[in-house]
Amino acid sequence: MKPLGPIPAVFESIDGELAIGGRKAGEIVAEAGDTPLFVYSRDRLSRRVETLRAAMPPRLRLHYAIKANPFAPLLGFMAGLVDGFDVASGGELARLQEAGVAADRVSFAGPGKRDRELEQAIAAGCTINLESEGEARRALDIAARLGVAPKLAIRVNPSFELRGSGMKMGGGAKPFGIDEDRVAALGRELIAEGAQWCGLHIFTGSQALDAEAIIETQANVLQLAARLAADIGADLPKLNMGGGFGIPYFHGDTPLDIEAIGAALEQRLADLPPGLAQTELCIELGRYLVGEAGVYLARIVDRKVSHGQVFLVTDGGLHHQLAASGNFGTVVRRNYPLAIATRFDAAPEEEASVVGCLCTPLDRLADAAHLPRAEVGDLVAVFCAGAYGATASPAQFLGQGPAREVMV
Repeated sequence: MKPLGPIPAVFESIDGELAIGGRKAGEIVAEAGDTPLFVYSRDRLSRRVETLRAAMPPRLRLHYAIKANPFAPLLGFMAGLVDGFDVASGGELARLQEAGVAADRVSFAGPGKRDRELEQAIAAGCTINLESEGEARRALDIAARLGVAPKLAIRVNPSFELRGSGMKMGGGAKPFGIDEDRVAALGRELIAEGAQWCGLHIFTGSQALDAEAIIETQANVLQLAARLAADIGADLPKLNMGGGFGIPYFHGDTPLDIEAIGAALEQRLADLPPGLAQTELCIELGRYLVGEAGVYLARIVDRKVSHGQVFLVTDGGLHHQLAASGNFGTVVRRNYPLAIATRFDAAPEEEASVVGCLCTPLDRLADAAHLPRAEVGDLVAVFCAGAYGATASPAQFLGQGPAREVMV
């Protein structure tokens, strides 16, 4: 038997059935029309942002990295909760524009920006986080052709990384950012060329649950930013400190201690060097803001036994939940938080594997899990589905198509 990941706190039941946003899972499915279905809770989104702001220093601004979840209604809702947005493609920028988000709230990072994406961002007036000297020169040339002063910042590839992070985005040779020893020269060049100097973006890693590692990294980021500001010879208008805040997915994971992080950062901000005294400081978070607000619902379409093992076959699977299947950067497959939504209060009584409808052995949502007995027609809930689900999974694989998505 393999343990399931921890279900996020405060999920409740109505008449023994999982409730999301005060409504039964089955009612939400009926209204949406069918499964599979992603359900995103407005209340959980609001409470996550409120709790985070209470823990962090008042000066710190909060950005949402929309790669985690670009669902249009969710973007519109988040626009009223966060201070800014971070995108990683022209397509994501277009989604924010369609949602009515002002360009001065948007920054654009990511290697390999095409000229048309640079032109789109410069024309819109959003900040570009430059990933190389070559990208900087292309941006300057495009801005000169358009007759505007581009809003440019430099993404730094620092010499350090975020310890224990799921994905390391800094330290050593990386496709992301400009090595820290070359940043000052480029910063001076951008200012001399007449660009609107927008500061630095220093992102070191993601999905960390160790508060001490994040505290250490934030201290290193502030120290590096101060040194680079001095080397450039200009105060930093803005510093994007990155994020790295993780959420518990697997058995044994514990929630991040954001109060400890906020307290340590408050102390750091009370003693900043002059070059950062007036700097706008922000953190950039994706999954931490939206991950636990989402639930993926799939319906059991078959119950079968093979060599004594029970398989609950659903109409969902890895084509919508690649990460939960263990095929999205995981070396050793472990079970995500999962429950039988229609028997949410029932006691576990059997060992069963929950699988999807795809014709591949990779399509597993839970291995040998201890679950209530479930039958055809029951709903399965995969939690922590608000981030890197619908758009990070191969929805067209085997012709299955995308899942429905709703906000409640």
